[in-house]
Amino acid sequence: MSKLVESDIMQAGIEPDIGIEASSRKSVIRILSNLLADEYVLYTKTRNYHWNVYGPHFHDLHVFFEEQYKELEGITDEVAERITTLGGKALGTLKEFTQYARLEESPKDYPNAAKMIENLCKDHEETIKVLRKDADACDEKYDDMGTNDFLIGLMQHHEKMAWMLRMAIDERGVKAATGRGQAAAST
Repeated sequence: MSKLVESDIMQAGIEPDIGIEASSRKSVIRILSNLLADEYVLYTKTRNYHWNVYGPHFHDLHVFFEEQYKELEGITDEVAERITTLGGKALGTLKEFTQYARLEESPKDYPNAAKMIENLCKDHEETIKVLRKDADACDEKYDDMGTNDFLIGLMQHHEKMAWMLRMAIDERGVKAATGRGQAAAST
């Protein structure tokens, strides 16, 4: 991951007077820019899996991944709009997204359905950890309660998506995301 420089993320001449110091706004925009890159990588990975899933649960997982990538598409738009609300420039190219993302792509890797779910769950859980840390920084270090609240809301979306992914796997591999298949044995 490359370090974001101010000229890449700040709109020239736009200084919103919203009660947040300029240096704090710039720091929050850096946080949001890295998040935008991560969200776009996760969106792309989910869409890739939607296109390339195969196996006995193809249809259910194809639909499930579509629901998830559509939610991620909305999240990327909200993050970009939050950046511009604070006076920043939203990253907008694939090169920028891959350059600034903390999540990694897996080019030419087309795993089985169980591994797809495992990979997506791992990425959501990593995103949740980052959101938790960044939400605290936005409130405590940068005095931006608006972005703190925004990040907490995104964290809750990712927690739900990760939960849904975890529920789609049992000890034998994939259990259809729609609830088909045998549930894990209860204790």
